[in-house]
Amino acid sequence: MRMETGLCVLHLFGTPRKSVDRDAVLQAVRAAEADDCQVVTAAILGHKADLAFMALGRDVTALRRFQTALNAAGISIADSYLSITEVSEYAKGMPEAALQARLYPELPPDDKPAFCFYPMSKRREGHANWYATPFDERRDMMMEHGSSGRKFAGKLVQLITGSTGLDSHEWGVTLFAINLEVIKDVVYTLRYDKGSALYGEFGDFYVGYLAYVDDLV
Repeated sequence: MRMETGLCVLHLFGTPRKSVDRDAVLQAVRAAEADDCQVVTAAILGHKADLAFMALGRDVTALRRFQTALNAAGISIADSYLSITEVSEYAKGMPEAALQARLYPELPPDDKPAFCFYPMSKRREGHANWYATPFDERRDMMMEHGSSGRKFAGKLVQLITGSTGLDSHEWGVTLFAINLEVIKDVVYTLRYDKGSALYGEFGDFYVGYLAYVDDLV
């Protein structure tokens, strides 16, 4: 099964079992890449997981084979997130090259080793219902959000992927930054924007640094 537009994005967070087969893990990554998938690997800080595998590809069955191969190689998956690349309804008028970069990103970016992933949704409460707010107001809030994010240009690359109907939240946010301080600062800054302060709901954060898979295992 293949995506018609954009890429399917699978985040897997896991821990090696005592029986982990290092060569089999490496082979799982190589096989996914041979199936035309991008695989980004990271070491995770904290107790939620030890490793992160971010796999992107048009062939959904290739991502499932990758997930199965990691488990068989001795990686216990503690958490996961499924989403797809998309172009926001608020992005009309952007240059075609920028739109294509959102649909078909090339990861990881150079010189940005800090890694962060978190899911988020927009609130649906009586006093703050994003989906009952007129489009023009929502667009203005997203423009404010974008303006705040551009203050970190050169220090950060962000990928927002859609997950409505696919996982627990509505979007997945993956950040690559020059260091962890930049990740903290950008998340702190954006939470003061109206779109986040009134409407943002966030899941667990997974934070670490990019590392080659052979170093991880």
